[in-house]
Amino acid sequence: MKRIEAIVQEEKLSNIVNALKISQVGGVTITQSRGIGAGERPILRGARGTAKFEAAYNKIATVVTVVDDSKVDVVVNTIMNSVSTGTAGDGKIFITNVEEAFDIASKQSGKNIL
Repeated sequence: MKRIEAIVQEEKLSNIVNALKISQVGGVTITQSRGIGAGERPILRGARGTAKFEAAYNKIATVVTVVDDSKVDVVVNTIMNSVSTGTAGDGKIFITNVEEAFDIASKQSGKNIL
């Protein structure tokens, strides 16, 4: 099993979730966060609208799913195709091994829980 973690711009979140549903991924966990990377940060206006300043962080989302090894390429391609604009700041995808997993309710383990 593999854990796939995609860090993307928050406004692209619905694109990923919809694409992963179509790809029949069992489930995803989404964390809204802030970060600094290669992408441009938004310009914010002061309370009266006269001052402008660059936001300290970008609003990003981290999408995590665990899939069988055979689905990794499909999931990665689905994520890239649904959010890529070809510019810096589109995001990153990280893949790590999952040695064991457990479903708390059923007390089952392994691939049975995906």
